[in-house]
Amino acid sequence: MEPGAAAGVARQYAHYARVWFPGHSPLYAQWAAGVAADPGLTSLIATLPEPKRQPNLVFASARFRGSGDAPFPEFAAFLRERWDDVRSTALRRRTQTNEPGRCATLLPALARVAERDGRPLALIEVGPSAGLCLLPDLYAYRYDDGPLLGAGRPVLRCRTSGAPPLPRALPRVAWRAGVDLNPLDGTDPDTRRWLECLVWPGQDHRLAQLREALSTLRATPEADRPQLVRGDLNERVAELVGRVPPTARAVVFHSAVLAYLDPADRDRFADTVRGLDCSWISNENFFMDEERGTVPAAREGYFTLALDGVPLAHAGQHGAELHWLPGAGGAGASEAGAGGTGAGVA
Repeated sequence: MEPGAAAGVARQYAHYARVWFPGHSPLYAQWAAGVAADPGLTSLIATLPEPKRQPNLVFASARFRGSGDAPFPEFAAFLRERWDDVRSTALRRRTQTNEPGRCATLLPALARVAERDGRPLALIEVGPSAGLCLLPDLYAYRYDDGPLLGAGRPVLRCRTSGAPPLPRALPRVAWRAGVDLNPLDGTDPDTRRWLECLVWPGQDHRLAQLREALSTLRATPEADRPQLVRGDLNERVAELVGRVPPTARAVVFHSAVLAYLDPADRDRFADTVRGLDCSWISNENFFMDEERGTVPAAREGYFTLALDGVPLAHAGQHGAELHWLPGAGGAGASEAGAGGTGAGVA
């Protein structure tokens, strides 16, 4: 264990307890705060490689091994007693939360691309996990108290502010693919159980959405399911864009993925995508500005939804909120042009 690693774990878990978990999972907020204040547990977690120390992965690994959703004292005892099992799961698995609810915040950006270009979309997700966010046209949506959009399952509900340009119809999707270091088979029972463990305790609606989305995936004919390839996003994204049928508009998108890259790889990805014939939708806790580089989200605890490097909205991390930014072109605003041929064109 490198010097200072346990102190770094304590800071990370305290941050999650303060920023990401409150209002979403009281139990995870309790667990994260408890770990941050326990030198023995932070020292245990610090023995993991740095990318494996994150709260989502450690907590999901413990639940996968049978911790249950117990109060912190019981969880802490389980972690100490079963650390070898939890550690082996964390080393073998990845935080590949496949949150279909994010499609509700991605949809207005997807619809904007479809409206500008006039062709069906070819969706390419980097870091797709099992590919559930590649099925936005197969779900249904309800924004605020508005009418139901679409006829699929699950029904994704989203609260909005700032008059986002909500689509009247779902965009057509002609082709869908993704690249992941570890693509998951959403039809495999063990994989489904891991994905369920990644849903935060107390979020029963997210768990129900996940199960319905997995059912939709299983019901989709195999030939129409997303084509998921294994590999590094920087090595394979251009290849996937090159496979897009000429009758479709390529859209490269991602949610909560680039934070796992080091700054050099993140910059390389942004440069690569800007040079491709595609639109680029980013949904991260920062956005990539062509002149300023990585710009943190201006609203703590939220993602920044951006199209071709231009921020559009603050988005709830799991898709339940969408707060459209002034000047981003809201409901009723006219949109001119077809968006150009590169991801650098707003």
